[in-house]
Amino acid sequence: MSGIRFTHIDHCSVIVTDLARSRDFYGRVLGLREIPAPKEFDFVAVWYDLGGTYVHLLQKPHPDTPSPRHFCLFTPDAQAARVYLSGLGVPFEETVKIAAADRFFVYDPDGNRIEILQWVRPYQPDTDGRFAG
Repeated sequence: MSGIRFTHIDHCSVIVTDLARSRDFYGRVLGLREIPAPKEFDFVAVWYDLGGTYVHLLQKPHPDTPSPRHFCLFTPDAQAARVYLSGLGVPFEETVKIAAADRFFVYDPDGNRIEILQWVRPYQPDTDGRFAG
């Protein structure tokens, strides 16, 4: 056992190329609340607060290579999120169903993959997990 105790993921950072386009997506489309990045930063970073967990946008000249990497945003109602995003013309893709959750993926304007997830009940690793039974 490690001598370090971790309690949660504090933040994730996402590479973006067009700050205005990304701010529109994360702020208007996803409804995240922008907060000021630290004044000590000498580079472009936009921070969003999700109630104590954060998403950081880092402006770079080129986007990340597309991959299955992603971060996940919890919602209390995945179906309502689908309807809302569809109404804005945001495409989404369904993914592998898991017993305890309703989930799907969207992509930001730079192709960063974002999972939208609703836990319909607590995940039970002893019965829901691959190594169960």
